[in-house]
Amino acid sequence: MPENLIKPNERLDDLQNGFYLIQDPAGFCFGMDAVLLSSFANVHRGDNVLDLGTGTGILPVLLAARTTGSVFTGLEIQPESADMAARSVIYNHLEDRITILRGDIKEAATLFGAASFRVVVCNPPYLQGGHGKENGSARVSAARHEILCTLEDVISQTAAVLKDHGRFYMVHRPQRMAEIISMLHRYRLEPKRLRLVHPYMDKEPNLVLIESVKGVNPGLRIAAPLIVCERGGGFTEEIKEIYGNC
Repeated sequence: MPENLIKPNERLDDLQNGFYLIQDPAGFCFGMDAVLLSSFANVHRGDNVLDLGTGTGILPVLLAARTTGSVFTGLEIQPESADMAARSVIYNHLEDRITILRGDIKEAATLFGAASFRVVVCNPPYLQGGHGKENGSARVSAARHEILCTLEDVISQTAAVLKDHGRFYMVHRPQRMAEIISMLHRYRLEPKRLRLVHPYMDKEPNLVLIESVKGVNPGLRIAAPLIVCERGGGFTEEIKEIYGNC
């Protein structure tokens, strides 16, 4: 592999699925939420998929590894992250399946056109501007806080670029679930499947995975909770299986 794809300040992470991801330890690096979202998303043979706010490209790479989707597009506004994502695509020889585009989520419909994708995925900033402790790094803050885009930006642009009956997969914080569901309804995205993620069986959930479908009748299915860790420490068998199937 050409080593000149990796800059001195960067590292190469082995995803344990035959692929690698270039990341900058000083910037925002992917976490478990991206892995859980990639496992939760149903991507069918031939689907074209858009990842809004792809960061360093973790979701397109994971989804290309585990699904039979045809084309994956990652949209990222931050130039450093978009550049790392594009170099990871080259490093993994995935140019025929993944495209990284630098651009603003708020302009997705203009960039791609209406009803362009069968599937949209997003791991958006969880915190509203001014809420929570902002990180000193502008890149990390933008990934965690609604500085460059809001929840409504994500949902409205998803609704615009999705085909009818297209699927939208998002991971977020349970504290904002009422707001999320209300906004999905506003843009004709019907929540169809929801799964809460708990750090331990006896702890409150700290993540929620939501599948919505555009332009369909109501009917929400609540899946069994996903428990991350056993009481005595260590990952549960389901989490181990998810990581093993990345």
